[in-house]
Amino acid sequence: MASKIHGVLTALITPFKDGAIDKKSFQKLIRRQLDEGVQGFVINGTTAESPTLTLKEARELFEIAKTEVGGKVPLVVGSGTNSTATTCELSREISQWKPDAVLVVVPYYNKPSQRGLSAHFREVARAATVPVLLYDVPSRTVAALAPETVADLSREKNIIGIKDATGEMSKLAKIREQAEDDFIYLSGDDATCVDYFIGGGSGVISVSSHIIAREMREAFVTAGKDPKAASAVYKAKYFELMKWLFIEANPVPVKMALHWMGVIDSPEMRLPLVPLDEKFHKDFKACLKALGKLN
Repeated sequence: MASKIHGVLTALITPFKDGAIDKKSFQKLIRRQLDEGVQGFVINGTTAESPTLTLKEARELFEIAKTEVGGKVPLVVGSGTNSTATTCELSREISQWKPDAVLVVVPYYNKPSQRGLSAHFREVARAATVPVLLYDVPSRTVAALAPETVADLSREKNIIGIKDATGEMSKLAKIREQAEDDFIYLSGDDATCVDYFIGGGSGVISVSSHIIAREMREAFVTAGKDPKAASAVYKAKYFELMKWLFIEANPVPVKMALHWMGVIDSPEMRLPLVPLDEKFHKDFKACLKALGKLN
């Protein structure tokens, strides 16, 4: 199934209610996503509020998703931390759940060198018994993977691809020039994901797909036929949505939107995140109404 990691994958939020996981809302969300044509899911990622989830809760979410998905699409689980030893331990444990891959973020706060990043990911790749996806998101981690480091890691037996949230098309081009031919490239930046796909990407791990999954799939299909038109239409139509979905830290806005849409019962967050500031509600709702997502 790891070879089928492509197209539109949703980085799932975690619905909470009274401090606990809201299982019914989570099931409802997954079913709606499958109906919209989503091609895979990431569980226990940043969008899931992974820093506040216990390992037991992450497994509970995975088991619910596994049951709902029934093998139809790949399931990826986040296992990255800023400690190599802890990441290896988590990756070993999560590998036993049999996901299709683990998603491993660049260690945050430590600011490792490229040599340190290379050593970190090699250790994790040896610890995990399922495929590893690198996750480069310097807006959250400070440190970033250089194209040469990614290309070198693509030759590591168990590292199969990258989620690239930099939005830098030149970086994609540089990596593709040097990396292994079967390496998987997934955008982690919704605003530029169509351009990333046009530039040789395999798909996107998305937040926006909670709201516009079908539309994103259609944009990728159009991009294969008319790249310029697909890029222009996507940017023009969804620029406002992207702005509102990241007006506060992800996943604060998307959880509020899903609540307004009746997909999840509550927009509850876990501290230190709190629900979307009311000053944004009116205009955000207007954006969703204009897209036909709210009555």
